[in-house]
Amino acid sequence: MIKVLGRIPNRVVLACSGGPDSMAAASFILNSRRDMSILHFDHHTDHSKDARALVERFCENYKIPLRVVDIEGSPEKGESCEKWWRDKRYNVFHEYSAPVITAHNLDDVAEWWLFTSLRGNPRVMPYRNKNVFRPFLITKKLDLENWCEKNNVPFVIDPTNSGDRFARSLIRKNIIPEALRVAPGFLKTMSNKVKKDYSENQNEN
Repeated sequence: MIKVLGRIPNRVVLACSGGPDSMAAASFILNSRRDMSILHFDHHTDHSKDARALVERFCENYKIPLRVVDIEGSPEKGESCEKWWRDKRYNVFHEYSAPVITAHNLDDVAEWWLFTSLRGNPRVMPYRNKNVFRPFLITKKLDLENWCEKNNVPFVIDPTNSGDRFARSLIRKNIIPEALRVAPGFLKTMSNKVKKDYSENQNEN
């Protein structure tokens, strides 16, 4: 079951990688009859051709406006690819006046909290970053995958998600399973933290 924080606006731009999370989000928003366009980033990795082709086919089939942004080049020495790619993406996100939706989910929240905890500053992934919204933060990744299976939504898997190249991948692969063994309610705790953070920030606004 897909759960949504807040209300998805009637006109949105969805950042869609072609993976199960963002493809489930695309299908969910499409079914809710929003005015949606899709933004896809081609990072020119070994995997990116397949992801780009899938997103292009999906948009063509459902007549969804698509913008593809090529991210070429490489970070400066000492800067991680993950951070460099993220900064590039968010620079594009912030060009839009319309709300930009990402498909970050509850598993991402848990990974981010552990990642920032290991660096001494545990943080909850926020619902909003300027015009960028993350309405799926209380939905488990498994529920997004199940949505794709139930609704025959195509997707591709980025092989780096299960590799050891990036810190977040290491946390996903090695630390999250052990954290759930120690605290089986860990994801529920993270969901409560997200809801609390969302509520407090809505009250401030």
